Amino acid sequence: MASEIHMPGPVCLIENIKGQLKVNPEALEILSGIMEPVVVVAIVGLYRTGKSYLMNKLAGKKKGFSLGYTMQSHTKGIWMWCVPHPTKLNNTLVLLDTEGLGDVEKGDNQNDSWIFALAILLSSTFVYNSMGPINQQAMDQLHYVTELTGRLRVKSSPDANEGEDSAEFVSFFPDFMWTLRDVTLKLEADGQLLTPDEYLEFSLKLKQGTTEKDKNYNLPRLCIRTFFPTKKCFVFYPPTEWKKLTELEMLDDDEVDSDFLNQVEEFCCYTFSHSKTKTLPGGVKVNGPRLESLVQTYVQAISSGDLPCMENAVLALAQIENSAAVQKATAYYDQQMSQKVELPTETLLELLDLHRASEREAIEIFTRSSFKDVDHAFQKELMCQLEKRWKDICKQNQTASSDCCLALLEKIFGPLEEEVNQGIYSKPGGYHLFIQKTENLKEKYHQEPRKGLQAEEVLQMYISSKQSMMNTILKTDQALTEKEKEIEVQRREAESAKVAAEQLEEMQKKTEQMMEQREKSYQEHVKQLTEKMERDRAQLLEEQERTLTLKLQEQKRLLKEGFREESRKLQNEIKNVEKRYKETMEKEKAQSTQKVEEMTEKMQRSYEQKEQDFNKTAKDLIDEIKKDKNERQQEQKAINEKLQEIKTMKDKHYKEIPEMDREIPNSKSGCLLM
Repeated sequence: MASEIHMPGPVCLIENIKGQLKVNPEALEILSGIMEPVVVVAIVGLYRTGKSYLMNKLAGKKKGFSLGYTMQSHTKGIWMWCVPHPTKLNNTLVLLDTEGLGDVEKGDNQNDSWIFALAILLSSTFVYNSMGPINQQAMDQLHYVTELTGRLRVKSSPDANEGEDSAEFVSFFPDFMWTLRDVTLKLEADGQLLTPDEYLEFSLKLKQGTTEKDKNYNLPRLCIRTFFPTKKCFVFYPPTEWKKLTELEMLDDDEVDSDFLNQVEEFCCYTFSHSKTKTLPGGVKVNGPRLESLVQTYVQAISSGDLPCMENAVLALAQIENSAAVQKATAYYDQQMSQKVELPTETLLELLDLHRASEREAIEIFTRSSFKDVDHAFQKELMCQLEKRWKDICKQNQTASSDCCLALLEKIFGPLEEEVNQGIYSKPGGYHLFIQKTENLKEKYHQEPRKGLQAEEVLQMYISSKQSMMNTILKTDQALTEKEKEIEVQRREAESAKVAAEQLEEMQKKTEQMMEQREKSYQEHVKQLTEKMERDRAQLLEEQERTLTLKLQEQKRLLKEGFREESRKLQNEIKNVEKRYKETMEKEKAQSTQKVEEMTEKMQRSYEQKEQDFNKTAKDLIDEIKKDKNERQQEQKAINEKLQEIKTMKDKHYKEIPEMDREIPNSKSGCLLM
């Protein structure tokens, strides 16, 4: 989605107050709202050289940046103007106009150097603006570029810093454009006319010699040739007569030299079409918030007396971005699950399918947003967060199912309990009537949809809680013999054992599904991590090839110009670049392999733990079933002994009755005889 940009004019991005640099919160707030990639064009140069005029033209306005035609520099610090990019869809053009270098009122060369360095660090296209042709005076005024290696660090490690060379800077530095203003002379060399680009190349030629003067002559030229990946030159004729220069922004086009207007148009068109999106090493495209972070990091380092470190700035940005990526991914997962999941789910598989889809998309979101995740700490955090959320949803699903089932059971079985309390089943035949009614109600319960995973477990818990009531009805049913009651108890025990076995089987099935889900989750993390590492390595290789190509071109040029010593030094740089990239690639590959092994090992440990947990749960359940069965067998044994005792007494009683019957007739007979 395109960011809404409402900037009627520039705002100060970095204030320069008495030599102290300070970031303007208002400008940072504007950057924080630009979610699109940014193309950053910064312009620097001596004061009163017309920098602001070109920047206003790039903004598509006549007015905006202060032109300042007096001897005072109007632009203090660095001013920013964000406008929709005229040609790149879904990109924002960020224009940075810097205060004039060499301001006599300021008299602070160090402050100028920091402004120059910040313009380099923040831009994707760096414009150096100067008056007249390129001569030694113009080169001397560009001494700031020779100071960059002393003011910037690429690597955070002191050891690495000692070995830094121009190749390290190339990966961070912007494209270079030199704009020559008010040029009245022809661009020629050895009697031949040159194009502006040819003129720039000719002006950057080195001088043979080893004297200090020769070295000072060559130094700025070498820096421009070796630091900046691409170079471009534009030449502008005087726009109008000098008396009208103070009114340039007010003049109509017909009052301005047509050649000058054509040159400005050419400059703007080239800048729009060739200026790249601000990109960090690793192919990380910079948007408003990322540029905001870079500004704060660099200015804070300068204010604290440290050298701005490009690697530290990127790592600090990565910390912020990766943390936000974890939050973004987990928020997406939460949103998807809350929208798609209707608790309770009918089956675990239904919930698993929704989880897997949401998890896969969440990991993709993290992968797209994250970069330079050292030791994959943030991906590990994402794994923990998603697993925690998955467990919470499973728990919520169980709770929702239990609550739903309990409410349903109370509704269905409530009337039955009321009938029991009324004594309806306390009569001969009442037990079978009660069992039949219970089975009918269980069938009704089973027919109700969307009960969830706990349906059977809650039902059995409910039925178990009514065992004493069932036993009472069974014992008081006079229509059943003791043998029938004994058989009924055994039937219920067998049914209970069968249900327990089914529960154990269902538990095993769910555990296997959860273990399978865990495996697929790790596989998805490993898959996307591996793919990202492959993309990162490909990006690294592309950057290496680009850097080496530039270096080889420059080495070839040095050899052609006869500078064998400089060529040899550059050859050593190229070897160092190749060595460093080879070591980095091997390190990245080793880390990738190690990460996959770690995740696989963790996954295996998880499986083993899950299996141990399941085996323990199953053992506990089986032990409980056995214990319950033994208790019931003991109870049944006691009942049987009691029944046997009653039977023995009954048999003895029946045996005594015939003997009494025989005695009674004899007595009667005796009476008759008498």
